[in-house]
Order: sequence, then C-alpha cells, then structure tokens
Amino acid sequence: MRARREKLSADAARRIALAASGFGTARLQAVNAGRMQRCIERLGLLQIDSVNVLARAHYLPLFSRLGNYSQALLDRAAWGRKSQRRLFEFWAHEASLLPIDSHPLLRWRMQRAASNAGDGKGKLHLFRKEKTAFIDEVRREIADRGPLAASDLNNGGKARGAWWGWSDGKYAVEWLFFAGEVTTATRRGNFERVYDLTERVLPVEVLKRPTPVAEEAQRELLRRSARALGVATEFDLRDYFRLGVADTKARLAELVEAGELLPVTVEGWNRPAYLDPQARMPRRVEARALLAPFDPLVWERDRTHRIFDFFYRIEIYTPLNKRNYGYYVLPFLLGERLVGRVDLKADRANGALLAKAHVEPGIDKRKVEEPLRDELRLMADWLGLERVIRTPLAR
Repeated sequence: MRARREKLSADAARRIALAASGFGTARLQAVNAGRMQRCIERLGLLQIDSVNVLARAHYLPLFSRLGNYSQALLDRAAWGRKSQRRLFEFWAHEASLLPIDSHPLLRWRMQRAASNAGDGKGKLHLFRKEKTAFIDEVRREIADRGPLAASDLNNGGKARGAWWGWSDGKYAVEWLFFAGEVTTATRRGNFERVYDLTERVLPVEVLKRPTPVAEEAQRELLRRSARALGVATEFDLRDYFRLGVADTKARLAELVEAGELLPVTVEGWNRPAYLDPQARMPRRVEARALLAPFDPLVWERDRTHRIFDFFYRIEIYTPLNKRNYGYYVLPFLLGERLVGRVDLKADRANGALLAKAHVEPGIDKRKVEEPLRDELRLMADWLGLERVIRTPLAR
C-alpha cells in the first residue's frame, strides 16, 4: 500500500533542515576531537576543495557549526598516524572526507570502478582500458617505495596544460584511488595528495569489516543523507553521495516500505519529499554562521532556493566584470534565514580578514550589523588574523 503523504509547512521544513545540519545548538567554548568527530558524523562527509582564498572548504563547515576550533584536529583525523585515523578520502559528494566507518559502504563503488563498470569518471575508465600495464607499474612502484605523489613517480610523465591537464602518472594513481587500491596517506605543500596502499593507511579493524552488498550499502547511504538533510527530495538524497538514479529510486521505495523514510509534501516545493523519522522539529532556530560555498546546507543550489528563497551561485569561474557579489562569497545565516552574503578573503600577509557584505532585499541592515560583525571577528580569530577590514553593508 502507498504510504500516506503528510504535509509540512515551509517554515517547519526549513527548521528541520537547519537542525539536521547541526544548527540551532549553542557553540561550545572549547572543541575537542570527539565533538568535531560527532559533527562530521552528523553531516556524513566534508567536501574537499583546494581553493584557499579564505580557508579550504573542508575546514569551513566545522567552523560554521563549532566556532573557533583547531584545524589541527581535522588534520590529525584525516591525515595523521594510522592509529589516529578517523576519516578517509574518497569520491562521495565530489572529493570528500568521510568517517572511517563509511569505508565498507563505498566498496561497491570501488568494485564497480575496478571492473570498469562504475558511473562517471569516464576518462579514468578509458585510461585504464588503454594503459593497464602502466597502472600495474605504478601500483608496484608505490608498493615498493611507499607513499608517493604523482609528481614522485619515476615514469609519471608531464602534466598536459593547466588545471586538470593530468599526467599519465596522475591518471594512474587516481584510477587506483577510485578502485580503492590506494588512498590518501597525507597532503603536502600546495595540498598535493600523497598516495599509499590502502592497507598501509587505514586501520586494520576497518578493512576487516564485512562488505555489505551494494543494495544495503546504498540504503545506509540514503539513511545518512536523510539524517543530514532532515527533509529532502529524491534528488537531494541522491545527490548527497552521488548515487545513481535507478539505484536511488529502488532503495527509496524499500526505505519507505520499511518506514525508515516518511513521504511528505512540503509547502512551496514542486516535488515529493521524504522526512527522516528521527528528525528534530524545533519550534524555532537561533543560528549565526557564515556558510562556505560547499557547505552541505547550501551546496545544492536549487534546494537552497527552495528552503531559503535565496538564489546562490559561486562566482569563482565568472569573469571579474560579470560578478554580482565577488570571488568567494559566503551566505550569512542569522536565525532561520539567509540574510546576506559576504565576499571574504584572508589577507595573510597583512593579518587581515577582508569582507565585503550585502544584505538581502527586505532585510533590516540594522539587525544584521552587530551579529555579522561578531561572526567576522570570530572567523578572524579562528584564522589567526588580527584585523577585520570590511566595507559598509550594501544592498
């Protein structure tokens, strides 16, 4: 029988989404490794991005929720000694850091990649078909020499142009990474990934855990998506871990049948939605945060518009004369609303946080001024910057 579809108001859906994403609870004065890890587990993953005009993307969602925490805590969890590892890198929602207990849940994706049956990454699959012997050579070199970056390989070749013009060596290690045969041992220099055999990096107790069948792994990934989102459409849930359309629709039907997701209709949404049965439904949310472009709360831009009536696009790749707000713009969350956006840059040479802020139409600038000033000061302290230099609030 088809489950009865409950109705949610737009306000209720917004509060559920905020609470699910970790907002609405007071920040602590001191943040330890356990508190940080619980925040990551709530989100399910942190998207990695190398842009460092402010801070790299994986650090920012934790600051938004925890405040002034030590980035070294995340570095140790992600790239510390084997016994310290609490996170690992893999392709989930783009390149991501994930709790280490997620590793078995993504082995089906690694296995599909290894058999050249995976979705996406077409260039890697083509490279594997054409350069199998070369990939085997690279695997042996890492096994013999230990952790290596693509630039360390004896016969890695040269990069082909700027940006993603990878060398053959880079293609080889990235295919091995996608197939789960190697993983990130550490990051060095300009955030360059250093690879080693997975069994030499991840704790043995994780690697010994049973590998669930693909269907059960996908169900669990959707459960985690639902927990992080609170209420979401099929696309929202699928996009969180970049699952396939057919897989997602089949698993969603199973989860609804089992009562693990509740079908709902949300006021103003033009698509059916699903509610996590364990989601908190607060009567109000008091939050204050600057949100990175790759924060799980706003990374799916249509969802951001649906929930907050806030049109948001990152303008990094937009020519300077066509940008509306700036290069690296962060939405400003105040209470339950996105009330403004701030173009931010860490001027490390001069010890300053540079901020150019805009408020949204219909928002009283006077109510934004003080909370934004306090949040910018907190961010400057977190980044070790002495001053905040900002332009007056603009429309």
